Amino acid sequence: MLTRKQHELLLYINDYLGRHGVSPSFDEMKDALGLRSKSGIHRLITGLEERGFIRRLPHRARALEVKRLPEDVALEVGGKGFDPKVIRGEFGRGRSNDPAAEADVEAGVALPLLGRIAAGTPIEALRQSDRFVGVPASMLGSGEYYALEVDGDSMIDAGIFDGDTVVIERCDDAETGAIVVALVEREEVTLKRLRKRHNSVALEPANPAFETRIFGPDQVEIQGRLSALIRSYTNGR
Repeated sequence: MLTRKQHELLLYINDYLGRHGVSPSFDEMKDALGLRSKSGIHRLITGLEERGFIRRLPHRARALEVKRLPEDVALEVGGKGFDPKVIRGEFGRGRSNDPAAEADVEAGVALPLLGRIAAGTPIEALRQSDRFVGVPASMLGSGEYYALEVDGDSMIDAGIFDGDTVVIERCDDAETGAIVVALVEREEVTLKRLRKRHNSVALEPANPAFETRIFGPDQVEIQGRLSALIRSYTNGR
């Protein structure tokens, strides 16, 4: 059982990681929670760590990993929340011959699950599939969306782990700093942070074990922007 301040801090850290890819500073956490000193943040973080909700990553500044969230809270990316029933798989991974018939059941939308995408070495993705994943309609905008399963750990510092399901908004361009689905040289598809640099495009991992890859603008096609993330806790993570 978390205290109110522990609960508040955990959600703040999780949201900040999703929006910025790094942990908030102690000053930012202190200000967000309205505390007078950073010693209170130290105590809250220690309590969350002891209860298995977060982990401090060694030898790195501002390095916290959210391992899990309370049962009543869905994982967030970019400030958008999820119905916990979807995250636990109660709403609907499954098969359907008529996705339109499932589209608005219980205010949910059945998104096509198009396969696995590499958060590491690029692999084939975006293939047709008869699999779907249910998400709340409230977390989607007016665009077109699809879902992919993450394979690899090159985006772990952005809070994206192997086995997660990412919800992608279809687009053919994105702002620098966005996490995108990128088609590289019309052969490989990968999930990376986009950096536009003059006449080049950088696909940047969120894991120091992986290198940033630089391409010419004609070598990379953007196929979507990360909108949200769904995580199952059945694997013990």
